[in-house]
Amino acid sequence: MVNFVSPGVYVIEKDISDYTPSINPTVVGIVGFATKGPGNKPTLITSAENLKKTFGEPQETLAGQGLEGALEILKDCNQVYYVRAVDTATSADASTVVRMGSAPAIGVSAGAFGVTSSIYLKVKITDNNGTVPSEFLTPRSYSVPAGLTVGGAAATSQAAAMKSVLGGDLQADKVGSYFNEHDTDLTGRTVGMLGNFIVGNYAGSGATLSVSAYSSSDYDAAKGTRVLLALDGSGNPSACTAAGLPNADRTDDLPYRHALVSSLTVKGFTFVDASATSGLGYKVESLHPGTGYNTSTNADGATLGIQAQVTPLGNRDAIFNVLSQGAQEENRVVSLVGSGAYIEDQVNTGDTESVNGFKSQFIKGNLFADNAIFSDNKLTYYQSYTSSLGAGKFIHMVGGAPSAAINETLNYQSFLGTGVNASAASPRFVKLIEGTRNMFNGANGDGNGNTTQEATALIGVTAPKRTGIQALDDELAPVTIACVPGITDQDVQNGLVSLAESKGNFLAVLGTPIGIGQPQDAIQFANGTSPYRSAALNSSYAALYYPAVKKLQVEFGKDMWFDPAIFGVKVMAKTDTIADVWFAPAGLQRGKLSVTDVEVDLNQGDRDSLYGNGNCINPITNFGADGVVIFGQRTTQRQPTALDRINVRRLMIYIKRLVEASTKRFIFEPNDPLTQERITNLLTPAFADIQQRRGITSFRVICDETVNTPERVDRNELWCKVLIKPTKAAEMLVFELNVTNQATSF
Repeated sequence: MVNFVSPGVYVIEKDISDYTPSINPTVVGIVGFATKGPGNKPTLITSAENLKKTFGEPQETLAGQGLEGALEILKDCNQVYYVRAVDTATSADASTVVRMGSAPAIGVSAGAFGVTSSIYLKVKITDNNGTVPSEFLTPRSYSVPAGLTVGGAAATSQAAAMKSVLGGDLQADKVGSYFNEHDTDLTGRTVGMLGNFIVGNYAGSGATLSVSAYSSSDYDAAKGTRVLLALDGSGNPSACTAAGLPNADRTDDLPYRHALVSSLTVKGFTFVDASATSGLGYKVESLHPGTGYNTSTNADGATLGIQAQVTPLGNRDAIFNVLSQGAQEENRVVSLVGSGAYIEDQVNTGDTESVNGFKSQFIKGNLFADNAIFSDNKLTYYQSYTSSLGAGKFIHMVGGAPSAAINETLNYQSFLGTGVNASAASPRFVKLIEGTRNMFNGANGDGNGNTTQEATALIGVTAPKRTGIQALDDELAPVTIACVPGITDQDVQNGLVSLAESKGNFLAVLGTPIGIGQPQDAIQFANGTSPYRSAALNSSYAALYYPAVKKLQVEFGKDMWFDPAIFGVKVMAKTDTIADVWFAPAGLQRGKLSVTDVEVDLNQGDRDSLYGNGNCINPITNFGADGVVIFGQRTTQRQPTALDRINVRRLMIYIKRLVEASTKRFIFEPNDPLTQERITNLLTPAFADIQQRRGITSFRVICDETVNTPERVDRNELWCKVLIKPTKAAEMLVFELNVTNQATSF
């Protein structure tokens, strides 16, 4: 505390306005399988639309009824944490490989064009499908006169002059001029021979670039000037004979001069599939495993799953779109150049489900060659060798022969194809090829019918990270009710109950197997003398329901039998909405179900057997005109205490959460009467409120020296004892009718 020395007015603010926070008693945890979405983490779902978008539609082929149960429960509850269990042995990411290739390019000999000499060009291009862009239906003319002004000053290099006329920096440019003499991939002879590269926008073996060069602005065919040069497999000037054929034996500069032509048409190339030797591509995988990411078409013709779509831009870049259900979900500009939007800086990389910042919510991607992800490097320049992406990555390419030259025939490809020094090909101007790629081979990880793998995935593990049911042990997911719909495996149910008991903050809701049979079969199931179970259920943190109920499943368009546990949870959620957590979730007031049938009709004797005689099954009964009703609220605890009822167990879970949330602020406070009094004053109104709302009949909060003994204080413990008398539900209404004689007075 501050020590005041000089006279003055000092104002100190202290906050002693303690009150208990609001606690949501209806937060449902569901563990189940799905066709997409994050695995093994509690994901908050607040609506049916949110559930389907995140985890996909229910599928009859999926094990259990996780999604079907979640959709039902969300009708009565707006907070569900869904944990998608994933069996790694039977799961797989959907994937595709986006093809990569080089854009068609033509070298222009160094002639100081735009500086001290003039040149006039006609250019035409096609995309990878052979389509001519509308603005190039007639070859476009480009004038590069001597003394060209660039940025308000006379051009000092051919490269700068050509770029100012042809472009290449804007995304709308369909052709561009590129040349950076500082590129270490350029040989001295290349720098001396070439003044710039003319490059088409589109990559791939179907893309073409046609250029004609003239010495006169009238573009007279008779005034063609021999300044154009094809490039070899590494994007360098080709050593060609005068006829335009490769001549690998010539090493002097003469062949280059012989190869110069005035008109030239070249093609780009598509690298062979990345799964093949010496192939290269960009492997795209769904961020999570599942068939929900596989691209398919439904009966209405709508596209399902996700797709990777590439649209080339007018430079080194391309637009990379992620489509989901046929609609664009994500859009980003990518390239292979480090100074640009390098693709692996824009999209998640590696084998991970994590999402980093602004990166994709749907996919991860990696550069892929020789059927493997490789350690990549960013290209320094668009004109850099492809091999600069990764040491030793020399690329095979596929592509046809070039078109005939406009005025002179040059039987040479812009980059060498398979069979012609292809093993050493490492072209320049590489980018993603346009097109939409479908995703394939995703698998759900639900065991593929193997019940052991299915159960193992649902039960989960605690290390190295929590999975399956264990993922519900998360402070950020304050679950108060949990179930594994449609799964009645003994180990799975026991795993859920064990976690509920160890955490002490949620109720495990269970169901008997669909089709189990008559009441005696259900009793044997609960008592561990059934083919389905070898150990009895006995816990106040679990509740068991029987039999299955039938209802229309809208997503399947037909009636189906549902796990009764789903409707046990629904009624608890409904009870919390119209009453309070400590009201019994059963009976005609709160336990009515909107279903069409029950699997077994139960009479009074059946209900007596299921609910009494040491048994612990909550019967779901068809009462005819009164409808189908949950007519029991027992936990599976066999000992006759207050905690053998659901309303009391849920009351205690609520109180535990309330006390923990309210008093955590007192940790590390002085353990003295003042702190003890503050705790008493904080909790007393909270319990009085519960009493007023009919949750308890009386209570007492004790937090003083009687419970905080010197020994406890010395152990740094602060104790508070709360005595509670829970309100019991009236389950058996007994009316004693006394018949008297006429002389009796009332």
